[in-house]
Amino acid sequence: MSESMDEPDGNKAVEEPYLAKDSTAVVPGATDPAIVDSLKHPFDTLTPDFILDAMESQGHICDGRLFPLNSYENRVYQIGIEGETPIIGKFYRPNRWSTEQILEEHQFCFELVEQELPVVAPLTNETGDSLFKYEEFEFALFPRKGGHGPELDNLDNLYLLGKLLGRMHAVGAVNPFKHRPTLDSQTFGHEASTLISEQFIPQELKASYDSLIQDVIQAVDETIANTGAVEYIRVHGDCHSGNILWRDDNAHFVDLDDARMAPAVQDIWMLLSGQRDRQTAQLSEIVDGYNEFFDFNPRELRLVEALRTLRMIHYAAWLAKRWEDPAFPMAFPWFNTIRYWSEHILELREQFAALGEPPLEVI
Repeated sequence: MSESMDEPDGNKAVEEPYLAKDSTAVVPGATDPAIVDSLKHPFDTLTPDFILDAMESQGHICDGRLFPLNSYENRVYQIGIEGETPIIGKFYRPNRWSTEQILEEHQFCFELVEQELPVVAPLTNETGDSLFKYEEFEFALFPRKGGHGPELDNLDNLYLLGKLLGRMHAVGAVNPFKHRPTLDSQTFGHEASTLISEQFIPQELKASYDSLIQDVIQAVDETIANTGAVEYIRVHGDCHSGNILWRDDNAHFVDLDDARMAPAVQDIWMLLSGQRDRQTAQLSEIVDGYNEFFDFNPRELRLVEALRTLRMIHYAAWLAKRWEDPAFPMAFPWFNTIRYWSEHILELREQFAALGEPPLEVI
């Protein structure tokens, strides 16, 4: 099961991490006892015995097989069950989502499954519960689903994904989330960039970052304001190829951990890639399929670069906020280096220019 926002770039050069102000992050592999003690984290509790005990607290007889899956925001494991198919256990990061917010995610999944959408929804017990607690951790269980990433260069695949997203958004538009957040520039832009500026950006780059980010976020806010009325609905929220499994000539959506209220185009733009002409062709296929089940508002295309910009800022802040989790320095060794922040500033400059370009159009 993929995790939201986990998109390490294997081409990044590895440098010694820059230590931010008031940060306890250290170079992976440090052995000083004081440093080791500083690396203690709530997820340290998730030993194999703890995980198996949590599973057996729900009546599952484990066969001892335990395989960690690629996840960082939460912790996800494939767990062997005696005489049965393995299942997936997802242990939620403490204090990230409230119980009500997690249950809203689960309820959205169940609504989608009721409409026969290929979504990997949580398993329920005999009393209909989908969220369980063992000591300090809340966790959910999912069926194991195999598959591979979709070939997004195949326009037929994009047409199918468009149909599925149209069906998903038709369900998402029926009722709003009451507890889960809204994707907006305040949290993804203003608050995220403030965290970076105050705690993580190297001093020699701070002036450049602060000046640029002010212009970038102002352009984002103006783009959103000038777009006009746009409907915010329940969306997947992190609909990139890593959260789509292709199996039996069909797509299966996984990991709705970032589901929130947002414009429908949030689930569309991350499927686009390449130069503008290629993205236009891809977008046209997606929207053709989408409109068979739900009307796409072309005005939302004005938001694509603004949403892309907010994701870039939020992603950097997400890594920064999680830097004290020992898994992050090991998984993202290129983050929090002088080179990383220099490249981030360059990418923001390029994105600032993109915000001034005409929006994509559907042919």
